[in-house]
Amino acid sequence: MTLDPFYLIVDSAGWIERLVPLGVRLVQLRIKDRDEAEIRADIRRAKAVCAASACQLVINDYWRIAIEEGCDFVHLGQEDLGDADLSAIRAAGLKLGLSTHDESELQTALAARPDYVALGPVHPTVLKQMKWAPQGLARLGEWKSRIGGLPLVAIGGLNPERLDGVFAAGADSAAVVTDIVRHEAPEARTRQWIAATERWRKPAAR
Repeated sequence: MTLDPFYLIVDSAGWIERLVPLGVRLVQLRIKDRDEAEIRADIRRAKAVCAASACQLVINDYWRIAIEEGCDFVHLGQEDLGDADLSAIRAAGLKLGLSTHDESELQTALAARPDYVALGPVHPTVLKQMKWAPQGLARLGEWKSRIGGLPLVAIGGLNPERLDGVFAAGADSAAVVTDIVRHEAPEARTRQWIAATERWRKPAAR
């Protein structure tokens, strides 16, 4: 499987409607603290936009709804992995991405046979309080050697200026949240990310 080198993460269908049509090919919908009806409605809106824009949609956490809504990709954190029915996810044909932050989490993730592994935070991040120190570029290279052919997603404190180091270290995709959604011009910043990752983009990356 090939991932686009630019992995946008947003918390609403509204963001997807704003940014995906600009040329985003890979986006994660990560919704927190909303009721199931709202989550389901946002997933449906996001799915429609992504289908029209040839963008791969990844649903964070809500694997049951993702199955029911006919999605094809789900991302789970370690805290969600223990409660997930991996057999049901696989039976529904969903691809699976998993977060990792340390050695034990990597072992847990690999045992679940994911379609990609994410490592973070690579750099300090303001998105949320983390109990893990920044991993650094050397850890990216170590993780890539451990997971072999699986795509590796780098996340945490990334911006266009840091992409050369991230991809040189072994990442296949760079995930971003705050550098876009907290930017004064999110659309313009999205276009900058698309342009900055172009040289790592493969044809028809999905």
